[in-house]
Amino acid sequence: MELATDGAPMDTDKRYDWITERVIGLAFKLHNVLGGGFLEKCYENGLAHELRKAGFRVQQQHPIDVVYDGVVIGQYYADLLVEGVVIVELKASASLDPTSTAQLINYLVATRMPVGLIIHFGKRVTVRRIAGPELKSSSVSIGAPSVANTDSMT
Repeated sequence: MELATDGAPMDTDKRYDWITERVIGLAFKLHNVLGGGFLEKCYENGLAHELRKAGFRVQQQHPIDVVYDGVVIGQYYADLLVEGVVIVELKASASLDPTSTAQLINYLVATRMPVGLIIHFGKRVTVRRIAGPELKSSSVSIGAPSVANTDSMT
């Protein structure tokens, strides 16, 4: 397989997998040092720092416009946007709420990004990787995206 200059696979789907695997690995590294119990912002700043050290382009609190009928009707802020293609939503609560998945799906639809991660920093790290729905036209028809859970103990 051919690799890009940053070491990522050239094939688009494999590149997304490579990026998300790296993000998840660095999230576990961060949690192994900090543990649970900090505010979400601490994990956001720490993960952004680790990603930048690893050579990734990272934007924090990336604005996402919500467009209806050609008009911007609101704006969300994604915790992290990695390499311009992976939205990362971070949570640091007692448990992962199902509304977090719905929130990330909405981000993926609004941005037409290919993939997103929900990373929950609790007593252990919980990760959900969500593929964005395939959008074939400008009118959005939302199907259920694939959701893969990766629950691991640190």
